[in-house]
Amino acid sequence: MAVSDTGKPTVHIKPEEKFDFFNDERVRSAFYQIVTACIVGWLAWYLISNTAHNLEVRGMNTGFGFLTATAGFDTDFKLIEYTPGIGTYGRIFLIGCINTLLVSFLAIIGSTVLGFFVGILRLSTNWLVARLALAFVEIIRNTPLLLQIIFWYVGVFAILPRVKNSIDLSAGAEVLILNNRGLYMAWPVPGDLFWMTTTAFIVAAVGVFFLRRWAHKRQDETGRQFPIFTVSVALLVLLPGIVYLVTGSPLDWDIPVLKGFNYRGGFSLPPAFLALLISLVIYHAAHLAESVRAGILSVNKGQTEAALAIGLKPGRVMSLIIIPQAMRAIVPPLISLWMNVVKNSSLAIAIGYSDVVALFMQTALNQAGYAVEIVAMTMAFYMFISLSISGVLNIYNKRVQLVER
Repeated sequence: MAVSDTGKPTVHIKPEEKFDFFNDERVRSAFYQIVTACIVGWLAWYLISNTAHNLEVRGMNTGFGFLTATAGFDTDFKLIEYTPGIGTYGRIFLIGCINTLLVSFLAIIGSTVLGFFVGILRLSTNWLVARLALAFVEIIRNTPLLLQIIFWYVGVFAILPRVKNSIDLSAGAEVLILNNRGLYMAWPVPGDLFWMTTTAFIVAAVGVFFLRRWAHKRQDETGRQFPIFTVSVALLVLLPGIVYLVTGSPLDWDIPVLKGFNYRGGFSLPPAFLALLISLVIYHAAHLAESVRAGILSVNKGQTEAALAIGLKPGRVMSLIIIPQAMRAIVPPLISLWMNVVKNSSLAIAIGYSDVVALFMQTALNQAGYAVEIVAMTMAFYMFISLSISGVLNIYNKRVQLVER
């Protein structure tokens, strides 16, 4: 409050601001959002109505009722029961999704492990090892994935020995057989009491989880380390093992046996699956290796020097100091890589592996029609898997990021 020359306080009244409807920032922002939403909604309505009209004009059926119709074809690889002429198109879609998830899951695990290994080798002080890792990365990264898939399928598995000259990978035990028709292996057949062994393993796993939490808390409070790895392995092996022996070893093995012109029994993986899996693992491991190398180099060199100065071995330095900090830079590209593994698995159509694209979007579409519905279901499947991977890894990414105060 100001004071006048006469000593009396003067009050300054702020002039009232006039509300300008057309120049107000909040009004403009809301207006633009409403207009954009209307345009997007109109475009969606136009596309849907135009598609429905064109389908009606051409006499094409619409809807998802075809999923309960009988499919008249079979597939060479399936993990769930299916009978041609009895199974439905919905069952075919489920088989394709499971086959895609199987090869994608194994490829994600394999490429992640191999990618971390090669990425660490890229920084090796051994000149030969570092150059071999570099050659692997550059050759694989600069070769199209489709060509690699065809190479493994045509140039490797197609020229393997025939059934009668199969390669026994189990050194005479005949429980792991490889030939040009695929990989045959013994498969476990659990007995009636095997559920007790499974329960014991789950109990042991839960015990290991709480044991690790207690060991970390104990180390933070007292500084003393607990042999968590040794105890965890012993608990996971001994407890289920004792239960397994006490219950009379309730587990049999279905061993592949040569009958006629092929092996029967056990579990088999077709050449197309093996070629696709190996290609996905190698290709994405080469890309991940560079992300791992960049993540390790982003960690201050002083961290390594300080860890070595207090007596830690190089292996412990890498696992306890470097990798945990490097994960902040590795996880973001890792999210994209895992999603690319799932999406690139659709290239299986080139070699005939029965994934969701080859089995549902090609064979089922050619027989049943319903192109819009089948393509939409396939797209929704890949979108759901990609968003799930992104969501889970983003949660982990937030946990490993530095918290600024």
